[in-house]
Amino acid sequence: MILLDEARPPSMLEIYFARCFGLSLLAIAAITIVLTGSIPISSSTSYSVSTEEDDPKAPYAVPTMLMSSIFHASSAFYTYAWYHTTGQLSFALAMVVYGGLASVGLWCLLFASSAGRINRRTGADKRTSGFPFKNEEADKKRPRKKVL
Repeated sequence: MILLDEARPPSMLEIYFARCFGLSLLAIAAITIVLTGSIPISSSTSYSVSTEEDDPKAPYAVPTMLMSSIFHASSAFYTYAWYHTTGQLSFALAMVVYGGLASVGLWCLLFASSAGRINRRTGADKRTSGFPFKNEEADKKRPRKKVL
């Protein structure tokens, strides 16, 4: 607006970029507040994400993943709203990318954030189950007869 002599309403692309920039700043601010320790991450003192307890960044991995997943999910919703309003394909592409990143973040929060429970004797994970995949580790321990 500095180079223009006359005032004009902002274009839809300028509005989109301004709001995305605002969402990005809010996400960075929230991550900074969480990582500086201003907000306690959990009530327990032995909060650990990785299996290595000497890693100083381990307690910050899950909150950072959570905040960035929330950012990508909100950005996916926002780009969907713009795609629904304008019908431009670029917003649909951005929605798919943001949604994919939010899905990967959710997957990591659900399945990659707990410390592994490895059996010292067998080296197998103790949390194995039969749902939704076949439990091959349990079959290795106790061979069963196959039912015809």
